[in-house]
Amino acid sequence: MSDQPIAIDQPMPHRKVIREWLIPLSQRTTLRAFVLLAFDYALFFALITGTIALDAIWAKLLCGMAAGFVIGRLFIIGHDACHQSLTPHRELNKVLGRIAFLPSITPYSLWDTGHNVVHHGYTNLKGVDFVWEPLTADEFAALSPMQRLLQRAYRSGWAPGLYYMIEIWWKREFFPNKKHMPTRRPIFFKDSMLVSVFGALWIAAITAAAIATEQSVALSLLMGVAIPFFFWNSMIGFVVYVHHTHVKSSWHANKAAWSAAAPFVSTTVHLTFPFNIGALMHHIMEHTAHHVDMSVPLYRLKKAQAKLEEMLPGRIIIQEFSWKWYFDTAKACKLYDFGRECWTDFKGKMTSPVRGNLPQVKAA
Repeated sequence: MSDQPIAIDQPMPHRKVIREWLIPLSQRTTLRAFVLLAFDYALFFALITGTIALDAIWAKLLCGMAAGFVIGRLFIIGHDACHQSLTPHRELNKVLGRIAFLPSITPYSLWDTGHNVVHHGYTNLKGVDFVWEPLTADEFAALSPMQRLLQRAYRSGWAPGLYYMIEIWWKREFFPNKKHMPTRRPIFFKDSMLVSVFGALWIAAITAAAIATEQSVALSLLMGVAIPFFFWNSMIGFVVYVHHTHVKSSWHANKAAWSAAAPFVSTTVHLTFPFNIGALMHHIMEHTAHHVDMSVPLYRLKKAQAKLEEMLPGRIIIQEFSWKWYFDTAKACKLYDFGRECWTDFKGKMTSPVRGNLPQVKAA
């Protein structure tokens, strides 16, 4: 195995070769997993308590929003467990993953199916990967006026939480119907019931605390349940959007072309932040490394991403985050033209470079 960087004019190595570079970074530690989970749960309960214990509305609101952010951190831990990258123990990962997913009201087995099987198996393949899947101009024109309005809201940059809550959580994760989840397994219902019970207990606890402290039940539920949950949805909606939406990131309608484009690299964005802010999100923004090798635990993703960027110079989409970039992307990436292989606005005007010939992957 060569330790020399692969020049951009050379064929892309096979994924197996690339994953070999990351093998030293795939070791998992059980103790570290327990510490991360316990710390984030302590933060979550402390912040939810703050929405009741603090008097000022602004302080309650701040605690509620921060609790939503911590739900996101817990979800990322559960996400690792779902990938079997949190600890070396398969059954323990399933238990810890379900525990970590509770505050986000995410059924573990349904997330496992939609994320591990569909999203990671077919990232940015039209008709299969449903996460922020762009419509074509013809598909958009065929929508009802209300559906078109909703799509405009989703793609505005202002409503990632609305998108995730409706299109992902409600339709595909929380007791999904046969249209969105044709496969019916008993574990899907059990996991949906598990998070439902947690949600009911959460609401009941806030209600009881509000009554005990003679506070408004409605205000307490808003600050202690609704705001954390919507903030979490906005956070995850934003995260999955910026992971795979970029003027340089491609979608494919043809499976052969998709496979030839090395989608584990070409469809994923590494978004960088100042002041090491990415660490606050458990390094989930080091996303190329995660798609190349899902076995790398969250606490080693930063080193894994650095290794990939060292070995594949010029091939990975690296984007410094700014709100200007984000809203420029939202403005440009409305629809996708699979014939020209480019993003367009809602009028069909091309807003990104044509992809052209993509680098080929070596045969196994």
